[in-house]
Amino acid sequence: MPEERQEELFIAADAVGALDNPFYAALDKLLRKRGFDAFAEETCREFYAERMGRPDLPPGVYFRMLMVGYLEGIGSERGIAWRCRDSISLREFLGYGLAKTAPEHSTLSKTRKRLSLEAHGAVFGWMLEVLQESGLLKGKTVGVDSTTLEANAAMRAIVRRDDGTEYDAWLEQLAEASGIETPTRQDLAKLDRKRPKKGSNQDWKHPHDPEARITKMKDGRTRLAHKLEQAVDMDTGAVVAVTVQTMDGGDTASRACLSGDCEPM
Repeated sequence: MPEERQEELFIAADAVGALDNPFYAALDKLLRKRGFDAFAEETCREFYAERMGRPDLPPGVYFRMLMVGYLEGIGSERGIAWRCRDSISLREFLGYGLAKTAPEHSTLSKTRKRLSLEAHGAVFGWMLEVLQESGLLKGKTVGVDSTTLEANAAMRAIVRRDDGTEYDAWLEQLAEASGIETPTRQDLAKLDRKRPKKGSNQDWKHPHDPEARITKMKDGRTRLAHKLEQAVDMDTGAVVAVTVQTMDGGDTASRACLSGDCEPM
């Protein structure tokens, strides 16, 4: 019978620290050497009150968490926060030891809403400067690619662009005009299926997200969506511009941003 193994009651802190991820350790060293945290804090100073003490989530830590989301392929704030709490190496990257509580997703969301788009752009520009100084940005050939990004807006809430009539109310008007005095939901659904060119972006919009466009997703569903564009340095793979555009435009907005001619949505 194999001998039972007794687990350690106490674990030395230096033994836990030996599990650091070499990549994040090297990235942290580079950011500290370049003064990233001081730059981020100075850039975002105007968004914090002077007499309220240190912010719940320092700007440098916030942007480091966004890096984690990008590098780990995590698309939600809740997922980023969970990953940072769960990983010892990421805690070290953020400057949080085991005895300190890692940021919650609600804190991450609150900080994102507080900081302006210009502040995010300034930090992104700082990153590009570091890449260029390190020889990782050539700028000779740039490729632009786009993907569909589903909007946080329901199709059932769309309204007419001309008079603001809701979709169901408009269908009821069509049913009454065709001779159905008291249309049921089944009647409206049947009428909707037979109607040609339904859901035209020229006629319909979402009242709370007018930039979203009706489009067919890759899985065949019809949804409101935006178009995410990325411009990439083809020699190094560095992302040099990211924009969100309407679905009815061409893949050219990111190139406009490279020359400073684009406006945020």
